[in-house]
Amino acid sequence: MAAQTRIALVTGAAGDLGRGIALRLAKDGLDVAVNDLPARAADLAKVAEEIRTVGRRSISVVGDVSVEIDVQCMVTRTVAELGGLDIMVANVGVFFAKFVIDMDVDEWDRLFAINVRGVMLCHKHAGRHMIKQGRGGRLIGAVLCGAYAASKFAIRGLTQAAAAEFGKYGITVNAYAPGFIGNTKMFADLDDGVTDGLGIPKGAFEAQATSGMIKLGRLGQVDDIAGVVSYLASDVARYVTGQTIAVDGGMHLA
Repeated sequence: MAAQTRIALVTGAAGDLGRGIALRLAKDGLDVAVNDLPARAADLAKVAEEIRTVGRRSISVVGDVSVEIDVQCMVTRTVAELGGLDIMVANVGVFFAKFVIDMDVDEWDRLFAINVRGVMLCHKHAGRHMIKQGRGGRLIGAVLCGAYAASKFAIRGLTQAAAAEFGKYGITVNAYAPGFIGNTKMFADLDDGVTDGLGIPKGAFEAQATSGMIKLGRLGQVDDIAGVVSYLASDVARYVTGQTIAVDGGMHLA
């Protein structure tokens, strides 16, 4: 009897990191539903088409991960059109290059709504389906870099709490914590924010980061993150749960 094809849903897939993760999972042999905001529907459709070109099924499901009905709908559509859901990758996140003393309340609330509530809602609704489905699963969240660090620690705590809750159903819950990933919009925005905030020349932040802060001496690449997600989604990681894996070139050792 042929093994059943596993099905993944990746949020934030119109962005550089989400696209890379979705394509890696497709190359691993999974069918992949991809999600992003309605404003990014055209880019999202291109990612779905890229997945189909490597021989896997794909659908694009637009929605806002901070809105519960949107998350319910993206899970329901994935199950209805692809036949199930085995891996949920809650990849979407936002970043503000600001200190806490400079951040207004609306920015703070938006950051936590997307980075924390969004992951919780993805885990909640994907997890509910995985329990009903009865074949285990993988819930994988992103721990993206004042206020930003607060959301990072919230996701680490959520990951451990959810791992304890879902373990009896054969569902693992883990997270990946990217460092500075080159050739992405997020790093470009970070570079702009640091440049403005510290008054340093454009591009100087990358040189500073790779010469001291990042112990491996280079920015990360999308493939570095996608490889870790591939591992967490695989059967090799079936006994790993409640963990947050730093993929930052040793930046956390600074």
